[in-house]
Amino acid sequence: MPEPRKLLDVVHEKLRLRHASPHTVDAYVGWIRRYIRFHGGRHPRTLGEPAVTAFLTELAVRRRVAASTQNQALAALLFLYQDVLGEPVTLLKDVVRAKRPARRPTVLSRDEARAVLVEMEGPAQLIALLIYGSGLRLHEACSLRVKDVDFDRREIVVRQGKGGRDRLTMLPETLIPPLRAHLEKVQRLHRRELAALRGYVALPGSFARKSPAAARSWSWQWVFPATRGYKDRDTGHWVRHHLHDTVVQRAVTAAAHRAGIAKRVTTHTFRHSFATHLLEAGYDIRTIQELLGHKDLSTTMIYTHVLSHGAGSVTSPVDALQHPPLTDPPRTAPRPPHPSMPTSPAATFPGRIIDGQGLKYPWRKRLR
Repeated sequence: MPEPRKLLDVVHEKLRLRHASPHTVDAYVGWIRRYIRFHGGRHPRTLGEPAVTAFLTELAVRRRVAASTQNQALAALLFLYQDVLGEPVTLLKDVVRAKRPARRPTVLSRDEARAVLVEMEGPAQLIALLIYGSGLRLHEACSLRVKDVDFDRREIVVRQGKGGRDRLTMLPETLIPPLRAHLEKVQRLHRRELAALRGYVALPGSFARKSPAAARSWSWQWVFPATRGYKDRDTGHWVRHHLHDTVVQRAVTAAAHRAGIAKRVTTHTFRHSFATHLLEAGYDIRTIQELLGHKDLSTTMIYTHVLSHGAGSVTSPVDALQHPPLTDPPRTAPRPPHPSMPTSPAATFPGRIIDGQGLKYPWRKRLR
């Protein structure tokens, strides 16, 4: 009799059958594991809507997670009950989704972006330049392959972006020389790997079975390979992964700190700045939507609210007071003081004066 399969293994298999991205698989499996641990290891089939509500309340009240994080946990549990356990959809119909607040993206000025990028170096700097210059997401930049960079057409092909969609974006002309020099170093590394009977990379889907030689070919190599490889348990080959996202994230955070930028700067801040600066330059929002890979135009429209011709271009009433300057002498003769009002601080406040205020106010009593 075959051993019963573990629940998380079934969840992993169901997600892969739906061609979910590796990030989605890791996130859903992680939330289901935390849900089971929260209820003392009980099987989810013995739990119901009150258990789900209690878990989401724990996330929102005690852990104070963001609304998007809470909704991601709910999506994972909905997938568990509906697609894995086969429970009726009406089981979780009354579970309330958290309302995501409308937040403005953080945008760097051109001088601020330059100050952060100057403080970086190596592959992390080149990845940050691609994010700011091409509008890539962090993982899209780290997982670029050699064949997807077209120097002649100045294009970058983004494979399997968010939502599994491919798209084209531009390759900045100023980045072509440093990117070529970087790829020459990577190619020398790859040749040494081939001489040592290594040089393998992971291939998408079943392409490794259809074309085994592609795993060692130059065109399929990562543009930004990791510093070390690992031995694949299934094939026994030494495989090199692409540079991990956290390497760039830490480098950007440290560079922003050294540059003295008071804003919260992340790798995604460069993507926000890319879209905003293109809009400021007068480019069509539909074009920017295609470059960013947004499925819905409303997602791109958030950048129209942070343009320099928005709230920053409105003249405040207090700024109008400077025309003429407040230091200009009065144009009319000063009004004579009222006979009942003292004209000097000493006469106004017979007691001590601290920070311009007197401790006694006898003239106010006289007015009463």
